[in-house]
Amino acid sequence: MIAILRKSASDDAVNHLVSWIEKKGLQTNVSYGENEIVIGLVGDTTKIDPFLLESMDIVERVQRVSEPFKKANRKFHPADTVVDCGHGVKIGGGNFQVIAGPCSVEGKNLLTIARRVKKAGATMLRGGAFKPRTSPYAYQGMGAEGLDLLIEAAGELDMPIVTEVMDPRDVQLFVDRGIDVMQIGARNAQNFPLLKEIGKTTTPVLLKRGMSGTIDELLMAAEYIMSEGNENVILCERGIRTFETRTRNTFDLNAVPVLHYLSHLPVVADPSHATGYTRYVEPMALAACAAGADGLEIEVHDCPEKAWSDGSQALTPDQFDRTMDRIRAIRAVISTGDDQS
Repeated sequence: MIAILRKSASDDAVNHLVSWIEKKGLQTNVSYGENEIVIGLVGDTTKIDPFLLESMDIVERVQRVSEPFKKANRKFHPADTVVDCGHGVKIGGGNFQVIAGPCSVEGKNLLTIARRVKKAGATMLRGGAFKPRTSPYAYQGMGAEGLDLLIEAAGELDMPIVTEVMDPRDVQLFVDRGIDVMQIGARNAQNFPLLKEIGKTTTPVLLKRGMSGTIDELLMAAEYIMSEGNENVILCERGIRTFETRTRNTFDLNAVPVLHYLSHLPVVADPSHATGYTRYVEPMALAACAAGADGLEIEVHDCPEKAWSDGSQALTPDQFDRTMDRIRAIRAVISTGDDQS
């Protein structure tokens, strides 16, 4: 349930109403828009008489929300959320960012790659220190040593780090090391203990859609995080598993505008994991920009044929340079279209 208040409602009146609702045992989420104030009611809303609520002077109208995700719902929070990722980098609400780097941290070549992607225009550095792999015999990542290398690169280049956390027991390690953005991979999109543990922090989260997850399941995963108090969630479309075998996954670009319609959270697209092949990454990155994504996550490696994981989908630094030029061109066209509308 949401209560939409009159624009003229004073701060004291809003606080009084919030206090009254919370005394009924519900949680509240207050969002201040340009033209209205919205109070989201989360919990057992049968404790509130909607007619009584609507009769209050400051309440314009009361609306039921049928979707099970409440905190992630745009009805509760009409304005776009802007997530501060550190180092002066924000995403959402018109702030577009490119996250780039190798699939996995392999050693000192991370610094070489990081310098190149930043020079090309990337604003955030990705790299896996802990790697979820289908085979237990595949490379599992450098662990804490990999985090140290990421931190070293971030310190030199003043870039936020995006890296995956797989185990609830490691969340505090990431917090203690000052990791800027914790990534939840597709395999852990419904690892509810992990989602809840990350929700107890204030660290921004890049939440990837599950391999066969629906849009609603992605939003409910975000709800798990947000219900624990962490509202710094970035959604990521990275392709879903379908019957098609010519690409690694099927890149569901429908999800970008759909998620923007349903949720106030920023939406990032990952064309690398979606396609699985270097040749398709650039065209799908451009398509994601045109679809309205708030950012891209792209894998880049200085020598993809020798990469320890997912080399087949990584761009070389030179390829990334060209891709960034074309991303800027697409973004310029989109911006011009917005100005003319």
